[in-house]
Amino acid sequence: MQKVIANMWNGVMDQRINPLRHIDDLQTRHIVIQFLAWMWCIIFSMSIGSMTVFGISAVAHALLIAGVVVTVATFKVAQYRLNSFAQLARGVGGEHE
Repeated sequence: MQKVIANMWNGVMDQRINPLRHIDDLQTRHIVIQFLAWMWCIIFSMSIGSMTVFGISAVAHALLIAGVVVTVATFKVAQYRLNSFAQLARGVGGEHE
């Protein structure tokens, strides 16, 4: 059971294993994983604090599902479109081109 949990964790969090490994630029890969981390923090903080009210709970569930969709879509884009995130990185000559 511990191995299954460790493999699931590494499948998402380890940059050498997850689909974001296809993004060549380390800084771009980092900003993408930061975006995903912030998105999941917001989703869970909203869902934990609003489970007593059905309407808010429904929105929280919708956010959770949307978060899964965005995460899977981001991983797929990173896997099949290798340079899709290149514009998020710094320019060749520095921060500003």
